[in-house]
Amino acid sequence: MVRRSTEKLILSLDQGTTNSKALVFTPDGDLVSSATRSIEQHYPHAGWVEEDPELIWRSILEVARKAIRNVPLSAFSNVAITNQRETIILWDRKTLKPVSPAIIWQDRRGFGICEQLREDGYSELIWDRTGLVIDPYFSAPKILWLLERHPWLRKRAEGGEICFGTVDSFLISRLTDGAVHATDFTNASRTMLFDINKRCWDDELLKLLRIPSDILPEAKPSAHIFGEVVPRHFGKKLPIAAAMGDQQASLFGQAIFKPGTAKNTYGTGCFLLSVTGEQRKDDPNKHLISTIAWGIDDEVTYALEGSVPVAGSSLRWLEEGLGLDVRLPEIRRVSQSLGKNDDVYFVPALSGLGAPVWDFRARGTILGITFGTSKLHLLRAGLEAICYQSRDVLIAFEETIGRTIHTLRADGGASANDELMQFQADILGREVQRSRVKETTALGAALMAGLSMGVWKDLEELEKIWRPGKVFSPKMNPRTRERLCEKWSDAVSRARSWAAE
Repeated sequence: MVRRSTEKLILSLDQGTTNSKALVFTPDGDLVSSATRSIEQHYPHAGWVEEDPELIWRSILEVARKAIRNVPLSAFSNVAITNQRETIILWDRKTLKPVSPAIIWQDRRGFGICEQLREDGYSELIWDRTGLVIDPYFSAPKILWLLERHPWLRKRAEGGEICFGTVDSFLISRLTDGAVHATDFTNASRTMLFDINKRCWDDELLKLLRIPSDILPEAKPSAHIFGEVVPRHFGKKLPIAAAMGDQQASLFGQAIFKPGTAKNTYGTGCFLLSVTGEQRKDDPNKHLISTIAWGIDDEVTYALEGSVPVAGSSLRWLEEGLGLDVRLPEIRRVSQSLGKNDDVYFVPALSGLGAPVWDFRARGTILGITFGTSKLHLLRAGLEAICYQSRDVLIAFEETIGRTIHTLRADGGASANDELMQFQADILGREVQRSRVKETTALGAALMAGLSMGVWKDLEELEKIWRPGKVFSPKMNPRTRERLCEKWSDAVSRARSWAAE
């Protein structure tokens, strides 16, 4: 590591799909202050999801300045960045102004590109190099779609005038006034352009996808001094000492440094990860993707991941699309008033299905409706679907690693819901440990930055910081669990068959 720092506080910038957050942490992982601002999404066409890059930038500045307002600047050691992954932004190299909307990870406009790549037989090549399945979820199809749709943009990109980046790259560029164009290994590993074995951009894939290499950021380890925030943003120069994709940051914040334990983040989507160590371990069935968990100095740790694109966002759809009340008091009322689901199932394939089936042709499906079905049943079905999807992913994990995962560590906004966590434990038949720190993603980035700056010596020291919050043990009868899961599996098959017809 670099050095022992006498300045301790870390400003962690967490730019997520629906919120921008800034949190100030102590070396013990305690939260000093925080600020949050929501981010508006736009849906210009079916399957398209966009955000305004300038709003992303302004929101990060706003929350960071609020979070540090009552804390002496002299107390800060560095800045950490964590971000929504796979989302792409293209911007002018000189002016730093965006030249396109931010195309969000949930966006499906690259589906046709992915279909063509599969038909042309490139699935194995991309899997071998990147650890990823061919899917519009990842960055490369989005980039190619923009370059193909806008010839003027391709011309500028090929002329070296345009920068591409995931959100971390865009923020680093803005924070350093354009001095640095960089990303970290975790974000690079989500682009479908990065060789996770050699830890570099893959020339063959760039040529295949007709993406100019000049637009790419430099890829660095997660624990790295990326550059300095210019003083006009926060009042003093601060090193950017870490950058991580949000789910890898959550994994790090949960102190899962060794194989055998998994974490699940309950947010816009659900993301279940577990480390596999210094060696990449692939799922032979390709239900799970291989990714880089983090890079520290010259060492890289790999992980398996099961990504569920629609989880908490399905509740948002129930609220905005159907007018249901999804606030916590209403959820508790549902739990108390409905003793069972009455065989109503909601498969929230609103942007297709991710792990373990990876079927983005699937469509959202509600089954089992009768005259006795009420809005409470729909809300309950939406909550339960989050847990069923996570169970499917955990089973795929256990099949791949050849061992039982006895405990699942949980974090993310929706994990605050006790009813949701209890049903998760019930439907898994496993213990669920909710993190003591709700904002585990921001904490993980802060811990990585502290490691980079020498605030902590090693992972063993960090492991002592983690402590569980509330623990949920399964109470459901195994026969009931089996029946419910069989019904769920049938509902998923119906959601997939709809697209096939």
